[in-house]
Order: sequence, then C-alpha cells, then structure tokens
Amino acid sequence: MTATLLQRRERLLGAGAPLFYREPVHIVRGEGVAVFDPDGRRYVDMYNNVPCVGHCHPHVVEAISEQVATLNVHSRYLHEGILDYAERLADHHHDGIESVVFTCTGTEANEVALMMARLATGGRGIVCTNAAYHGNSAAVRQLTRPKDNAGEVRSIPFPETYRCQAQDPLNWHLDRLREVIESFKRDGIPFAGTLLCPILANEGLPDIPPGFMAQAAELTRATGGVFIADEVQAGLGRTGLWWGYETQGVQPDIAVMGKPLGAGVPVAATAASRELVETFRRGSGYFNTFAASPLQAAAGNAVLDVIENEHLRTNVASVGQALRDKLKELQAGCEAMGDVRGHGLFIGVEWVQDRAAKKPDRAGAVRVVNAMKDKGFLIGNAGAFGNVVKIRPPLVFSSVDAAAFLTAFEETLGELPIK
Repeated sequence: MTATLLQRRERLLGAGAPLFYREPVHIVRGEGVAVFDPDGRRYVDMYNNVPCVGHCHPHVVEAISEQVATLNVHSRYLHEGILDYAERLADHHHDGIESVVFTCTGTEANEVALMMARLATGGRGIVCTNAAYHGNSAAVRQLTRPKDNAGEVRSIPFPETYRCQAQDPLNWHLDRLREVIESFKRDGIPFAGTLLCPILANEGLPDIPPGFMAQAAELTRATGGVFIADEVQAGLGRTGLWWGYETQGVQPDIAVMGKPLGAGVPVAATAASRELVETFRRGSGYFNTFAASPLQAAAGNAVLDVIENEHLRTNVASVGQALRDKLKELQAGCEAMGDVRGHGLFIGVEWVQDRAAKKPDRAGAVRVVNAMKDKGFLIGNAGAFGNVVKIRPPLVFSSVDAAAFLTAFEETLGELPIK
C-alpha cells in the first residue's frame, strides 16, 4: 500500500516533493504525542512542532469546530476574536511588542518582518547566518545559506562554541557581524537589520556564546538597523519560556511567529511596536485574505488556553532537562555523540565520526533517525551539516514518554555500527 501511495503522490504532486525516512510513514490519525498508521501502529511524534499542544487536543478541536460552524471571513470586518488574540499574544512578549500583523505562514511573517525593517530604516541590507532557513518565498529564500556576501542579504558564521577555535568566541562572532554591517556601508547599501532565530534552530541548536544575541542587537541598533527574532521554531513555550529570545537575554524590535500558533490551522504573526507596525501598514498597504480571521483567532486563543491552563511551560522545562541529562549520560559511552544541547523540549545531538575531530557524520545521524522510526519514534536530522539528531516533541510530552524514548534510543546505540 505504501508503494502505491508513493507512486500516486509522485504522479499528482510531482516527484521530489519531500518526505521523511528511508521508508515513508503513512499516518491517518493523531492523538496527544502519537500518530497512527492505517494498521493502528503507534508512533511517538518527536519532530512535528505544528501540533504543539498535542495532536487533536479536545479544547482546540472544539474551539475550531465551533468557530467554523459560526463564522469565518477575511479580515476586513470588525471581529473581537482576533483582537483578543492579538492582545494576548502581544502581552506575552516584552513591553516593546504592542501590535501584530497576522499572516498564514512563517515565510509570510518573515517577509513582513523584512518589509517592516526596510520601511522603518530606509535601508535594504539584511544580516542572517550562513546556515539559516527562514522560509520559502523569493524574498525570504535569499536568507537560506547565502552563497556570497555581495547582495542585499549577507551572512555571518553562525555563532557557536562547539567548533569555534577562537579564544574569545563571543567577540570573534561579534566582529564578523560588525564586518558585514560595515561591508554594506562600503558598498553603498543602507543597513536595515539582523534576522536570527534566537536559538539557531536550523543551524543545529548550537551553544551560542553567552551575551551574543543581546550584543548583536545593540550593534544592530547602533548602526541604524532593527533586530528581528524568528520565533517560528523557538517560540510559544518550546524552550520552557514563552520565547526563545528570553533564553538569550535579548529583546527584539520585531518578533516573528508561525507553525505552532494554531496547532495545525495556518496562523503566523509579525509583532513589533505600534510605531513599527503602523509605519509598515502605511508604507505597504499589506493585506492577507486568510489572515486575521475568526478561525485563526479561535485556534490561536485555544492554543494559548492549553499552554496556560495545563502549565505546559513547566512541563517543557522539567521533562526537557531530564531528557537532556539522560542523553548526556549516554553520550559518555558513545563516541558518535559529539555533543548534546538544546533548550526545553528542543534537543540536538551532534553526530560525529569521532569526538576529538568533531567531523560531522550525517550518514550516521540518518541511520539513527531511521532506526528510531522503526522502533516507533519519529525524530529527524538537521543542522548546518545535516548531522544533528533533532528531537522536538509536543509540549505535552511527559516523563513517561521520555523514558520510553530513552529505552529505544539506548537499544539503538547498541544495535547500530556506532563506536
């Protein structure tokens, strides 16, 4: 059945549409932390951060269903639901975040952030990292691993301590940012801002030199730009705090949110001061037919309800810390586990060919991911070298779930050709 379904998919969607795993998983139902295939086999979802409060959470399902049965229209009518949601969302940020532009995807939200930064500053130059991913539109794709530093989007080496050989990693990376900003000035391109994921999720969740994000924001502002935090993966309780930027002690001028906001309903947002948002609205005339809808508001409010009422941030912090601690214990006996790091329920295990050389082992990480899938646990591999085993379960992931995963993971370490 899987082969037939795959052939049909390739015919209808075109060969090359991405799929996970050596043998793709066919899923038909989800509940809590798990998804199920047509035969009823259960897989623990430890990768998909869209259903952040668990698959098919009853409160979210009820809120969405009730709203669809009542009203759903575009954003050019008055409706209290989206105002209540915008207020709640802004209130969970720092005091400088006051107003919200809603979109449907993280790509759109990041594009709004780029336009907002450029309209606010009059600049064009944007800094990202050399292993970034922020979305798929023509404008935002320019931030995906820029190949040169000659255009309006330029990159810095992603800040990390694991492979950085400088004696002072913090200032070495800040110097690289300073150089890129100066290169815009030298080339006659006014600087607009810096856009980073505060925990560098796609870069592989590296340990960032303490103080880098806050000082990068200061440097950005001092040279005329705005600092943008892409919270699509880092935010909404994923780290045990509301936002990834809180883990780094930085307050962004613009915060971008996406994937988990609507638990499957396409909701994304770009939030900033009222001044920045209104400058953007005057300068762009932006609207989005499907954004700021009553349905988005219902889904977003329901997700916030669950996170708050079920104390999920506390769960994320405690279960995530225990999971990282146990993985670090396993690391001591496994040469291939070069590093274990992360925040809350977002963990990366750096897979290497040998620990001393730190040579990335993407093939080894892929073997682990597929072996864990065969045991009923869905994880992924990502990072700058594709060698980071990426663990990102729903926020409702429990200590019982963690224990089951660790048992399977330890078994896998003993079964695969790993030193």
